[in-house]
Amino acid sequence: MRGKGITEGAIGTLREIHNWSYRPVWPQWTSLPTDAPPLPPDFNWDLWLGPVPDRPYHPNYTNCVFRGWYDFGGGSIADMGHYSLWPMFLSLGVKTPPLSAEAYATTTRTVVDQVSTNVVNDVAFPYSCIVRFKFPKQETLPAFDLFWYDGGMKPHTPEEMEVDGKDLPEEGMMFVGDKGKILGGFRNENPVLIPDSQMKSYLNGQPLPKEDVHRSDDTWINAFREKKQSPGSFLLAGPISETINLGAIALRTRKKILYDAQKMEITNVPEANQYLKRQYRQGWEL
Repeated sequence: MRGKGITEGAIGTLREIHNWSYRPVWPQWTSLPTDAPPLPPDFNWDLWLGPVPDRPYHPNYTNCVFRGWYDFGGGSIADMGHYSLWPMFLSLGVKTPPLSAEAYATTTRTVVDQVSTNVVNDVAFPYSCIVRFKFPKQETLPAFDLFWYDGGMKPHTPEEMEVDGKDLPEEGMMFVGDKGKILGGFRNENPVLIPDSQMKSYLNGQPLPKEDVHRSDDTWINAFREKKQSPGSFLLAGPISETINLGAIALRTRKKILYDAQKMEITNVPEANQYLKRQYRQGWEL
């Protein structure tokens, strides 16, 4: 039912893919810390910073909580998108990155002298967001839209689930075609047609086939033994990496960005191209 249900036409022509996560699971800040706690003994702060611009030590830049900062991570989609979107890209043959990315994010306000004021956040990703990517036609797929949601955001409950008295799970993935929908877990585990009656009709009295699941470490080791390219090979990571980074750039610029994959260039917001590469700290250049 994973890619097969789509390629067999179980939902007609694919139009949209929706993927949502409850992350971030770390505190998310809107400004840089101003206090100066002491550096813990034996903590090599220079090594931890690596290529990141120099700054004083602060625990908010370390361990799990580093992920939310622009300089250290890529937000929730970078944290979890590789677990959900990359396998989906591989199984459906998505090899060409998006034409555009457009993002909507949580806004934050504070009260100064009893007046509500907008907080301009130029340092970290938001508490929650929705990102829409528009993909061109692929070898085996028509042009489609991919929606990413995090921080508690998710699609509206489809009518097909309301028929069964159900709601969308906390995390999930949904494929929308012009003739139906497939709903699965966050990584598209246990995908089913909705509503239940549609799935029963699809199975036609046959039991639901078991998922062909392999342990990721076995797959990795077997690729070495057989001298084959692993599904997790970095050589296959181009389209998913470009997608995730374009989502981050759309969040940072607060504008819809148009992307030329051949030139690896954002064409409509020239200043956004600065985010396609990093200014490495002296001594950490590549």
